[in-house]
Amino acid sequence: MQKKQQYALGFYLGYPLLWLLGWLPLVVLYRLSDLFFLLVTALGYRKKVIDKNLLMAFPEKSQKERATIRRRFYRHFADLFVETLILQHRKAEKIRRRVEVENFEVMENLLAQGRDVVAVSAHYGNWEWVPAASLGLQALGTSVYRPLKNPYFDRFMLRLRSLYGSRNIPLKNVAREIVGFKRQNQRFILGLISDQSPSKFELHYWTTFLTQDTPVILGPEKMARLAKAKVVYWQMDKIKRGRYRMRFVPYPGDEASDPEFAITEWHVRLLEAQIQQHPEYWLWSHKRWKYQHLKK
Repeated sequence: MQKKQQYALGFYLGYPLLWLLGWLPLVVLYRLSDLFFLLVTALGYRKKVIDKNLLMAFPEKSQKERATIRRRFYRHFADLFVETLILQHRKAEKIRRRVEVENFEVMENLLAQGRDVVAVSAHYGNWEWVPAASLGLQALGTSVYRPLKNPYFDRFMLRLRSLYGSRNIPLKNVAREIVGFKRQNQRFILGLISDQSPSKFELHYWTTFLTQDTPVILGPEKMARLAKAKVVYWQMDKIKRGRYRMRFVPYPGDEASDPEFAITEWHVRLLEAQIQQHPEYWLWSHKRWKYQHLKK
């Protein structure tokens, strides 16, 4: 069976179930999450990848400590799955009630001053709830994305991420879109996930991140300089199951005149601090350091 046919079959078999599950109350979905947690734990979902990442990030921790982090990650990952499903059928206000925003005025003031914003976030906490939590800001909400390998689930996720008015822009089109916004005097917020691995053709900057030599995408810094925008780190922390807290952290320097890579180092350190405090809420199931050998 060809890859495209496999993708189509997987989607059309799975989508009706996902659509139906999205109607269930969150309290019921958390019971399903408990079962999903047991399943991914028993199957050892991407266990080798997770364990390798944890060993590289926390070599000082014991095997037992890293196993505890993996188990807690599985628990959060199961919750994240059902929390994403409810986006299909929930109004934004119901999601917003579950995300406490500490300092909404930071974003409001920047926009009132006529500043566009590059919003930096990461695969930490529940990044899928961010668009709902940030509604009410007087600007066009946009986010940069890389297409998924499965085009059917890619369209499914794009639809979810557009439900609350956010506009999704393919990475290759970002610069052109920014120029268009500027010409139209359209105030905008450009959201970027900062912890994605660069492609092998974009390994331009390396830093030490969680003890490892790590290539970092330069998108937030480049886009901020291009757009003459303010960079703000959108920090999301998990309070407890189904409850999150967001805080807006503006870049303390001058985006236009600060040295190259200063913005990048700043947001990398903020994410690193979050992970070190509560590592279980980061997405450990991706190959985080697959290009490390290319630095040598």
